[in-house]
This record gives sequence, C-alpha cells and structure tokens, in this order.
Amino acid sequence: MTTDHRDHDLRERALRLGLHGLLANWDDVKDEAWLAAVLGYEESERTRRSLERRIKDARLGRFKPLADYDWKWPKKIDKTAIDDLFKLSFFEDGANSVLLGPNGVGKTMLLKNLAHHSVMRGYTVRFTTASAMLNELALQDSSAGLHRRIKHYTQPQLLCIDEVGYLSYDSRYADLLFEVITRRYEAPKPVVLTTNKPFSEWPDVFPHAACVVTLVDRLIHRCEVLHIDGQSYRAKEAKERAAAKKALKPNETRPDLRPSE
Repeated sequence: MTTDHRDHDLRERALRLGLHGLLANWDDVKDEAWLAAVLGYEESERTRRSLERRIKDARLGRFKPLADYDWKWPKKIDKTAIDDLFKLSFFEDGANSVLLGPNGVGKTMLLKNLAHHSVMRGYTVRFTTASAMLNELALQDSSAGLHRRIKHYTQPQLLCIDEVGYLSYDSRYADLLFEVITRRYEAPKPVVLTTNKPFSEWPDVFPHAACVVTLVDRLIHRCEVLHIDGQSYRAKEAKERAAAKKALKPNETRPDLRPSE
C-alpha cells in the first residue's frame, strides 16, 4: 500500500470511529507506527460491545441451535425456503415472513435461530411473544408512554413476534398490533412471526376488531408464508421419556426385606 493510500485508509477508519481529536492533529500522528494498531483496538472493542448490546436488546433467552432441528419430523416443511430465509435477503426490501403451523413443530426454535443469525450478521433485532408485546403496550397510561413503547418495537431492523393466535384479544390489542405492523410496513422494516392460525381465522383471535382485515393485508403484502405441518415434537419427546422410564422398571431390583441375621 502506498503512503497516500495508507493515509487515506487510516483517516477513513478514524472518521468512522468518530476520533475527532485524533483527526484534528492528524499531521502530527499520521506517520506514527502505533496508529494502525490503536485504530484496530478501537474497532475490535466497538464491534464486541455492539454485538453484546444487540444480543441483550434482542431478548432471545435460551434456545436450541438450528443444528438440533429434526428436519425429518414435520410431515410438511420447505427446507429450501427456510434456508433462503436465513440468507437474510428480506432486509433489502422489508419483506415479512410468517411461519404457520400447529403447536410443537419447531416454529419458535426456527424464529429464535433466525433472530440470533440476524444479530450475528450485524442487524438490530427484537424478539417477543405477541402476548408480552401487546400486554406491555396496553399497560401504557399516557400517549407519550405508548409512543415510546411502540418505538421500542418499530425501531429495530427486525421484529420477531412469536405465538400470534394462541390467545384471543380484544379490539384494543388488535389496534396496537395494527399500529406496530403499519409503522414497520411504512418504514419498510421486516416482521417475522409465528402463528398457529391461518389468516382466515385471525378475526377469531381479535374478535370485533375492525382493523383485522387491513392488518392482515399490510402484513402479507410483502410476505412469504412458510407452512409447517406435523405432530408435536414436544409430545414425541415426552412419550419417549415416559417409554424410557417404563423400560427401566423391569430391571429394577426390589430391596431385600428379610431381617438381618
């Protein structure tokens, strides 16, 4: 690298880091041997802290890695479409995705792994259940407080909403979800959610809510719906544990109840 190119590269790195004091005295330090190392230290530390902050803000909790997903268990799953989803191209146009299927087929596991993968690739993410988000928003007792909390869910580059359809909500909750989806739709910023209900049954999830049709329309306008079908994997694991426990019983020996001599 020529001297001019080195100088330009180091200045650009210092500018990205916001080291304005260093830039103000550039002529005094640009030829110092330690300059590149110091910039490298600062870049590495900021990258580490940024990742730490994004992981904390995502609120993923514990989850099984994608490598543990049993692709042979669901009766129906488009693995190619799931793999495409993990390429994260949906960030480019703010396209949504919906994982639709019954309980226990791994929707939450896939969603949390997608959220984690996005965080590791540098995106800001927020994971939440539908009930947690809507209950939090409904508890706000002022318009200013509500505005701040809605921003909490509209600001991240990706919003992951789990378990839409597992509970029924009144029209107030429907309006709140509509507000979040609409703001992200207009941004546009992607939403990925899981649900056990087809969209035709969403009026049952939000009975008497006038906004449901428009809410669904904006959600699916730029959206891929990924269908997963099958029996509950959790129920399968529970049966296996019960069978394993039962299999041990014939091998157990009864305690010797004879009196000692």
